[in-house]
Amino acid sequence: MARILVIDDHYAMRQTIREILEVEGHEVIEAPEGDSGIQMQQRTPADLVITDIFMPHKEGMTTIRELRAANPALPIIAMSGGTRDLHAPEGFIDLARRFGATGTLTKPFQIAELLLAVGQALGAEQKFPALEAEESRPALTTEKESPAPS
Repeated sequence: MARILVIDDHYAMRQTIREILEVEGHEVIEAPEGDSGIQMQQRTPADLVITDIFMPHKEGMTTIRELRAANPALPIIAMSGGTRDLHAPEGFIDLARRFGATGTLTKPFQIAELLLAVGQALGAEQKFPALEAEESRPALTTEKESPAPS
């Protein structure tokens, strides 16, 4: 399967994505922010990069632009739960596409959405074993959820 680099400043999100993609047979490497992700991609190139948009130091838009300049054919998935507004997460997701992202995910997302985005980015017509049991699972999030009001 593919080698996938996940760049996100939230450890829990990186780990969750790693676990899901490893079950599918992918090799996953991680970076906590854009600079280290770019360095990792230069040293040990991945087949696909999944990057958060909002991170400290080098944020996702600059990371996408630099990755794209170094390798125009590299599939890149941008993900964000926003907001630094620009009209909610959708605005930054659209902007990420203009900077060179080939796919996008809006947090929180379902496992099925992640697997579909990865499959599309890799140009794969593949089946994902985890999808069969996925329909009833909650969305992926690193946020603590408060109980619903009664």
